[in-house]
Amino acid sequence: MADKPALLIEPDPVIEAYKQHVDRTLIRENLKLTVTERFEKLMALQCFAEELRRAGQAARRQPRP
Repeated sequence: MADKPALLIEPDPVIEAYKQHVDRTLIRENLKLTVTERFEKLMALQCFAEELRRAGQAARRQPRP
């Protein structure tokens, strides 16, 4: 059986441009976590976002000096 030549795919310039601005170390670190740990981080982030929302609403209700 003969070896097949490697299929070369040209990189998409749009994808390459976006990759410059992605911190892949964060992706690698997140993938080291278990699924449960990732969900726990997500839930903590959602709680934080909700608290920020409430604080913003409370600040908007305060009379301005």
